[in-house]
Amino acid sequence: METGFLQVNGIETLPQFITSLAIGLLIGLERERNPSAHAGLRTFALVAMFGTLTALLSSKLNSPWLLIAGLLSVAGMIVASYLMKNGEENDPGTTTVIALLLSYSLGAMIWYGYTKLAVMLAIGVTALLYFKPELRGFSQKLTRRDLVAVLQFSVLTFIVLPILPDQNYGPYQAVNPHQAWLMVVLISGIGLAGYTALHVAGTRYGALFLGIFGGLASSTATTMIYAKHSKTDQTMRNLAASVIVIAGLVVIVRLMVVSTVVAHGVLPRLLPVLGSGLVSGLLVALYNWRKMNRETELYVPETRNPAELHTAIGFGLLYVAVLLGSAWMKDIAGSHGVYAVALISGLTDVDAITLSSLRLFNLGQLSQQQTVTSITIAFLSNLTFKFGLVIFFGGKNLAKQVIIGFLAIAAGVLAGLFAL
Repeated sequence: METGFLQVNGIETLPQFITSLAIGLLIGLERERNPSAHAGLRTFALVAMFGTLTALLSSKLNSPWLLIAGLLSVAGMIVASYLMKNGEENDPGTTTVIALLLSYSLGAMIWYGYTKLAVMLAIGVTALLYFKPELRGFSQKLTRRDLVAVLQFSVLTFIVLPILPDQNYGPYQAVNPHQAWLMVVLISGIGLAGYTALHVAGTRYGALFLGIFGGLASSTATTMIYAKHSKTDQTMRNLAASVIVIAGLVVIVRLMVVSTVVAHGVLPRLLPVLGSGLVSGLLVALYNWRKMNRETELYVPETRNPAELHTAIGFGLLYVAVLLGSAWMKDIAGSHGVYAVALISGLTDVDAITLSSLRLFNLGQLSQQQTVTSITIAFLSNLTFKFGLVIFFGGKNLAKQVIIGFLAIAAGVLAGLFAL
């Protein structure tokens, strides 16, 4: 009887309207901070609920035109409010208009059962509105070369990738053009995220974020650049040591993310190994960070845009070469052949051998333990190479500070590996 009463009175639709109200308040909260906007908290909340109400009436009356009429009325209302008010500080209101239309549409989506998507979009819209200064600053910092690289990357990702054949070719059936380029997109995408964050955030969040973003963009380049600066400026040594160790730790996080995406079946053995190295390295990194002089001048390392066409293609060719080499060495020398390839290729690029090992694991040519060992060897080889860069470019004094962090990372990784 109670359920029937609720259905008759329509109370069961209340959660949809509450969600619409929350979405409108979320977007409106950001617009309320903008003095030139003609709509704030209440307007956005009401518009979102109006969208849900209009969608309800439209579905009950079987009249889609009612939903369209509601959208047009919201657009007309806000445009009229901008036209009626003239002033020196009055902006065109384009952003507020489209934000209101989105709020109305998100409210309608909630009624039609797309609640989770609507909430996710509302959070994304709010973030996009809030980070206007950062986005504007980033766009102004973009060089023509950066823009061309991003456009090339978009074409190769959204146009070329879908048409590449998803079929195995070559010796050992190891090379799959679609899978190979997908790995390029994955690694370049992670690097591009770090490169973008590095140029958007700059030095405002300190050495911790410089190490994180620099490690995502290019941990090797970040290590070399900070090592150079620490040699010419002794006050930069603690900063350089902190950033270099943090960038090395970010490589571990990258390997975790890549492994999760490419071959999650290897995670039960890989995560304890990489996780132990991450924890032990973090302890040293935090100690170095506390010693760092807060007045030390920070600067953004100059790293190459990982989305550049020749960089992406170069990594793709390296990945295929390492993949074929690993499959061949596995055939003639067993797992020890793969370990030899990991040791050599890991010196300059740990991503290619990691992806190759994960690919061979998916093909059933490497066991879980062999895959984890190969990745561990490549990571330790890469860590050794970076320490060589520290000695060569930064000198012995910086090396003494960095070696503690690197040894802690290596010891943690080896302890995790032998524990298995």
